[in-house]
Amino acid sequence: MSFGSASRRPAPDAACPCGRAAFGECCGPILDGAPAPSAERLMRSRYTAFSVGDAAHLARSWHPRTRPDDIVVHDGTRWTGLVIEDASEGADAATVTFRAGWRHGAERGELRERSRFERRGGRWVYVDGDVG
Repeated sequence: MSFGSASRRPAPDAACPCGRAAFGECCGPILDGAPAPSAERLMRSRYTAFSVGDAAHLARSWHPRTRPDDIVVHDGTRWTGLVIEDASEGADAATVTFRAGWRHGAERGELRERSRFERRGGRWVYVDGDVG
């Protein structure tokens, strides 16, 4: 199930929440089900899914071994920016280290994570991450 309204989804020519390119050329196709060409692009699409409230994409892109039963997208949290610090990719495993800014009411902060990804059935999936 996808949480959030369609109005939260950017227009194809609008800036993508991940900051890389226009939404229709960047995360839009991946949120629509196209395979991510790299673990970094999958990570960017997951950030965008959090930004627009697309829990369905988060569930699809999460390894079934580590995926929680319920994926909650907090409507009160606004994601304010993404910085990729490092990305390392092998044939079937990858890591992406990122910083993601957020705001919840008057509170502001930054999430920093080193995420692990695996290729499963030819598609990248998020496994887990170390928050720090």
